[in-house]
Amino acid sequence: MKKIALYPGSFDPFTNGHLDILLQGLAIADEIVIAIGLHSSKAGMFTFDERKALITKVVPEALSKRISVISFKNLVVDTARDAGATILLRGLRDGTDLDYEMQMAGMNGAMASDVQTVFLPSSPETRPITATLVRQIASMKGDASSFVPDVVAEALKLKND
Repeated sequence: MKKIALYPGSFDPFTNGHLDILLQGLAIADEIVIAIGLHSSKAGMFTFDERKALITKVVPEALSKRISVISFKNLVVDTARDAGATILLRGLRDGTDLDYEMQMAGMNGAMASDVQTVFLPSSPETRPITATLVRQIASMKGDASSFVPDVVAEALKLKND
């Protein structure tokens, strides 16, 4: 039986940290569904279609058959079930992330005991990266290129020109 993992997030923009967790996740799952959360109260820098296109360009071609990108607006556990996933992938940068993610894992586990949350530690070089900080740097015309894949860095420049 295929192990399918759901990797939920806003991915606005997709950072080197996201890529790090995605690549780690491919070591434990046969297939990963990247689920981009869309919330009407939270306008993103990039549209869903732009985020999906950037992620698709970033994923190495050899791995592209094992990855798909979808959007979701409902509960992450419902999205996981709809995608056939039994694993939720979550990246951890530090203790603050752990505290928050443990609460989420507990609530998700109570709602869907058939979906297991798996925490993956960020690699040391990607640990300080957050999409929020990348957006702030880019919006102030700063150079965020060391925090995101090249194609995302170009998209950030175009978005903020």
